Amino acid sequence: MFCPGEKTYSVEEAVETIGFGRFHFMLFLIMGSTGIAEAMEIMLLAIVSSSIRCEWHLEGWQVALVTMMVFFGYMIFSILLGLLADRYGRLKILTISFMWGAFFSLLTSFAPSYIWFVFLRCMVGCGVSGHAQGLIIKTEFLPKKFRGYMLPLSQVFWLAGSLLIIGLGSVLIPTLGWRWLVRVASIPGIILILVFKFIPESARYHVSVGKNQAAMETLQWIANINRSTMPEGTIKEPKAEKTGSVCDLFHRKYLRTSLQIWVYPTVMRAIGMGTSGSICRIGAMAAPFISQVRISIHAPIHNHIRRSCKP
Repeated sequence: MFCPGEKTYSVEEAVETIGFGRFHFMLFLIMGSTGIAEAMEIMLLAIVSSSIRCEWHLEGWQVALVTMMVFFGYMIFSILLGLLADRYGRLKILTISFMWGAFFSLLTSFAPSYIWFVFLRCMVGCGVSGHAQGLIIKTEFLPKKFRGYMLPLSQVFWLAGSLLIIGLGSVLIPTLGWRWLVRVASIPGIILILVFKFIPESARYHVSVGKNQAAMETLQWIANINRSTMPEGTIKEPKAEKTGSVCDLFHRKYLRTSLQIWVYPTVMRAIGMGTSGSICRIGAMAAPFISQVRISIHAPIHNHIRRSCKP
C-alpha cells in the first residue's frame, strides 16, 4: 500500500539505481555455473554413447533414441517449469530442477538395462530444462547496460562444462568405466544446490505476486552488498500490459519465422528464450536420427566400430 503523492519506483528503476557491483559478480559466477552442469549432462551422452553401445549391443538408432528422449523431456518440462516458476518462484524451481536432475543422473549410473538408461536420462532432461531459470534470475538483477555482454559471456561456462566432461571422459572411461563418469558429472549440480542459498529470489517475482515488502528487502540487501543506495519511496507494481499469446506464434504472419527458429535450438539457447525456446528441442530430437541414417548408408566404417567392441 502507498499513499497518494508518495514516491514510488519499479524493480527496474531500483536495479538501475543500485548499479553493477560485488553482488553481480557473485550472481554471474553462481548462475553462470549452471551452464557447466547443464553442458556436462547434455554432452555426457556423446561421451558414453560408444560404451553403452558395446555394453548393451545397441543399434545406431537405439543410441540416438537416448538423445531424443533427453530433449523430449527437456521440451515438455521447460514449459511446465516455466509456468511453475511464475507461480512459485524462480529460485525455488531452479533448486528443485537441480535436485531432480542430480538424483536421476546418479540413478543413471546404476541403470541395469538399456530401457532403464533411456528412462532415467529422459528424467535428467526434465530436470535440466529448469536450469533456464538461472538465466532469468541473472537477467532480472542485471542493469540494462551490462546485459548486452554479461549474458553472452555466460556461454563461457557452457564451453568449460563441455571441455570438462570430455577431459573427464578420456580419463575415467578407460579406467573406471562410464558409470563413474556419470556419477562425477552430477557433482557440479549437487554443489550448486548448496550455493544457491547465496542468491535471493527474484524481486520481479515477488512484486508480481504482491510481495512488495519482500522485493524491497531483497533489493536493499543487494544495495548493501554493492555499497550503493536504493531509490526513495516504495516499490510499486506497474500496471499489467496486454501481451501476446502462444497462438500468436502460429499466426500466418509469424508462422514461417517460428518454424525456422524452433528447429535451430542453438540460436534459441544463445538468446535466452525460455518457454517458446522449448519447442526448438524438436530439432535436437531429430538430429541424432538424421545422423544415424547417414552413417548407416554412407559410412561403412560404422560396421567396423560395431565390431570393435570388446567382448
